[in-house]
Amino acid sequence: MIVRTVDGIAGTERDVSGPGWRSRRLILRDDGMGYSLHDTVVQEGTELRLHYKDHLETNYCVAGEGEVVDVSTGQRFAIGPGTVYALDRNDKHVLRALRGDLRLVCVFNPPLSGRETHNSDGSYVVGSEQ
Repeated sequence: MIVRTVDGIAGTERDVSGPGWRSRRLILRDDGMGYSLHDTVVQEGTELRLHYKDHLETNYCVAGEGEVVDVSTGQRFAIGPGTVYALDRNDKHVLRALRGDLRLVCVFNPPLSGRETHNSDGSYVVGSEQ
């Protein structure tokens, strides 16, 4: 059984951040679950251009308000508490935190190793240790 808390991993190698975001990675590849699970906060006013070419991702919003934009169609979707969005086709997208910090519970498949940060094109490299 694996039991962890967000507070318990704060400041450890599972606590990763970049410009405008912080990801506390609760379940990672080495845990052997077949997915990774993250508590991610995107600061109000942040815009992230992302394209997970090698990962599928599902996000569940628990706080804040924002939007996700499908780059291929231009379609915008509002995000708020209780909203889930899934990037089921390696969708190139823009994520914006509009009102309050956007807090998301994120699931990645394949699972992240833990130290990934976004490449210049907004993607992660599978199994990278950046």
